[in-house]
Amino acid sequence: MNDILVSNDIIPVGQFKTSLAKYLKEIKNKRNSLIITQNGKPAGVLISPAEFDKLRQTKLFIESISSGLSDSEKGEVFSTSNLKSELKRFRAKREK
Repeated sequence: MNDILVSNDIIPVGQFKTSLAKYLKEIKNKRNSLIITQNGKPAGVLISPAEFDKLRQTKLFIESISSGLSDSEKGEVFSTSNLKSELKRFRAKREK
């Protein structure tokens, strides 16, 4: 994600409404974010669908790592032979 430029990337909701198509096109082409304010306070953030997907995948990846680390700390781990057995069982079940 690009750095936020206060002069370009923070706009009031009224300005956003009057130039909606322009801002959607900018978001799509430049992949920057747009902070929309209401009554002088941040009210929303507009990002491209590609940027949203990227953020979502990053979040899922971090959650997966966190879950794995937590399992490891609890001692909930598989030995190599246990893992191979579980994978074999899973594949057999999936092929049915």
